[in-house]
Amino acid sequence: MEHLLLLVKVTALSGVGGTGLGGAVGALFKRDSSKTASLLLSFAAGVMTAIVCLDLILGAINTKTNIFVISLGIIFGCLVVYLLNLLIDRFTNKEVHHIDVYHPKTADNLDEIIHSNHLSEHLKKNDTRLSLFVAGIIMACAIALHNIPEGMTIGASFANSKSMQGSAMILAILIGLHNIPEGMAIAVPLINGGIKRRLAIFITALSGFPTVIGGILGYLIGDLGPFGLALSLSFASGAMLYVVFAEILPQSILMYRSKLPAFFVILGLLVGLIVIYM
Repeated sequence: MEHLLLLVKVTALSGVGGTGLGGAVGALFKRDSSKTASLLLSFAAGVMTAIVCLDLILGAINTKTNIFVISLGIIFGCLVVYLLNLLIDRFTNKEVHHIDVYHPKTADNLDEIIHSNHLSEHLKKNDTRLSLFVAGIIMACAIALHNIPEGMTIGASFANSKSMQGSAMILAILIGLHNIPEGMAIAVPLINGGIKRRLAIFITALSGFPTVIGGILGYLIGDLGPFGLALSLSFASGAMLYVVFAEILPQSILMYRSKLPAFFVILGLLVGLIVIYM
């Protein structure tokens, strides 16, 4: 029970704290330097990749579970996050006039990646405050679902190590950082919709609570035995690989078009390697 309480505290800080901080940033400040944010995201992507490939997946393999079962678990983790992103896009893309049959099957600018492009469309049309408020609520619900598999990554890593040291804590911090732009994407339309800033930040932070639920699920499945641990770790690995390669890295490249983010990815990989094997 003590382990589970610690996990709840850490996932709450990562999910509720990360999205809540993003909401506060969206409510109080303008967007920070794109270059700095890009390099930080690239570094985080490198660390996450190292932890997934050199810790979580190896942990699943060490349970002696069939490698094809582990591979299916990774594919399933990728697929779940992809479908959740597809759900978010279905609610938002129809509001953006240039996203049609000719649009690339991926985001072509930063606002599309963080799902905030619908806000600018509402503002261009001078839509009512109610429509902006509804857009923010839809974003909050969609991102809340999206946070469950991210929480499972922390829970699976915790079940693997039985401590919040090393990779489990690093993942919690990185997922918390990843939640900041998502929190901004929720809070801004809520505030523009006429809701008070404090309440907007509260709703935004609340959308991060499913991270706690995901963390508990990942831990409980991983605590069932070697096979359960393999399933939990492989699913979490797939979910995190999708987040890294379909969200974080494209986001960092679109924010700062340079070769420098690639070097920060490599630096992150090395730091992740050191953290795992220290």
